[in-house]
Amino acid sequence: MGVQMNVKNVSLGYDGTVVTEGLNFTVSEGDYLYILGENGSGKSTLIKTLLDLKPQLSGEISMCADVKRNEIGYLPQQTLVQRDFPASVREIVLSGCINRCGLRPFYSKEERSLAADNMEKLGITHLAKRCYRELSGGQQQRVLLARAMCAARKMLLLDEPVTGLDPRATNEMYELIAGLNKNDKITIIMVSHDIHAAVKYASHILHIGSKQMFFGTKKDYLSSSVGKAFTEINGGAENE
Repeated sequence: MGVQMNVKNVSLGYDGTVVTEGLNFTVSEGDYLYILGENGSGKSTLIKTLLDLKPQLSGEISMCADVKRNEIGYLPQQTLVQRDFPASVREIVLSGCINRCGLRPFYSKEERSLAADNMEKLGITHLAKRCYRELSGGQQQRVLLARAMCAARKMLLLDEPVTGLDPRATNEMYELIAGLNKNDKITIIMVSHDIHAAVKYASHILHIGSKQMFFGTKKDYLSSSVGKAFTEINGGAENE
């Protein structure tokens, strides 16, 4: 499998103040990378930097030739304002195709078909005409995931996608994302604090603090001092 993203000696921060530094990792086609770390360690900042939404303070982030920025789907953390968005489910999912439109002021038949396919895949076709603000938290996340999938041709970046969801909706969301990785061969990069989910689903783990603490396979992480300490603090986790 080819490398899709290469991060070399990257430092992140705000207004010149370093939050985390010394980030060195690669993401290959088909990987499922969990980014773990304490609050304030720069996990969300890293996701935004990988998407070119924020500049790094130093270092280099390179994409392989066949992965373009507009082929990466993004599911950000939801805000209260977003939860109250007054649009239909179909409109929101379709908006994920905007980068495919170029200068066209309308969606093509292929883009509408893609949106319909992704709604079907996530089990929200019956909600197509419903107003987004009327949906449950779990339904809203499915809508946003379907939207991100309309943008994702190669890779999907997710920032704490289960925040605020009940246990059932959380498990359903994790399984949906795992299916995209396994069945659709989409590379997944997910910010999370859920070590139990990381143990179940991840192929690789990046653990960051004020600097990079670990990058490697899930198996190696669980046998590392960093991994053992983090799993112990967070209630333990069994390798699956």
